[in-house]
Amino acid sequence: MSAALAGENFAAVSIEHLTHRWASRTGRGTTALSDISFEFPAGKVTAIVGPSGCGKSTLLLILRGLMKASDGDVQFLYGPERRPGPPPRMSTVWQAFNLLPWRTVLDNVAFGLELAGVGRAEREEKAAAAIRSVELAGFENHYPAQLSGGMRQRVGLARGLVMSPEILFLDEPFGALDAQTKLYLQEQMSAVVESSGKTIILVTHSIEEAIFLGDQVLVMTARPGRVAATIPVDLPRPRSFEMQSSPRSGELFNEIYGLLRDEVRKAMMS
Repeated sequence: MSAALAGENFAAVSIEHLTHRWASRTGRGTTALSDISFEFPAGKVTAIVGPSGCGKSTLLLILRGLMKASDGDVQFLYGPERRPGPPPRMSTVWQAFNLLPWRTVLDNVAFGLELAGVGRAEREEKAAAAIRSVELAGFENHYPAQLSGGMRQRVGLARGLVMSPEILFLDEPFGALDAQTKLYLQEQMSAVVESSGKTIILVTHSIEEAIFLGDQVLVMTARPGRVAATIPVDLPRPRSFEMQSSPRSGELFNEIYGLLRDEVRKAMMS
């Protein structure tokens, strides 16, 4: 039985000296991540930003358990003593919607519960609640082709939330959306984040999005990805769109972009 199921409180994800190398036919390979040590605290939103190719998504896949690092450790810590334990429940919302076109919104959201063997009545009740939480009540019987891109992404978010994960991973969740829809969903996501109290790890190219949604921002260097800095986001919650134009948001943006500027140039020249 996992520590989470045994009733212990999930405390944090800790990574120590994490390194990942991609093999190649020439034998030289590519180092994507190099000697990363970091802690993702429970109940907080950690946003990961860095230049293209710095290993952000690779790091997420390793944390999610979908890939094994070449070196280093990932530990899930539980209880006040922070004892290592098995992975807690986790869900991922990807940039691609990945909805099943032949299933309704309700059935798409309930799909993970169905695979887990949850009975129809219970899974439909939980799916309907998740759909309401992302403001899609009334669309339960629609199919993905009948929805806008923003609505499909909200279905993806509901599908992640319905599994009641201790950790929710967001991999560029708004990257495929137009600017106006992105702003609206960022604000809606902020409300969901604040009400859920979940541990959230967000990978994004957007500094503004990292600041708006995050409690802290992990800034990575150009490849091989290392930790350049951790920036606490001291903006109050709840957060609103107007907060993105506040002086403090501007100060945080300048601090993060100042760290990233040279790293982006290095990435472009490599």
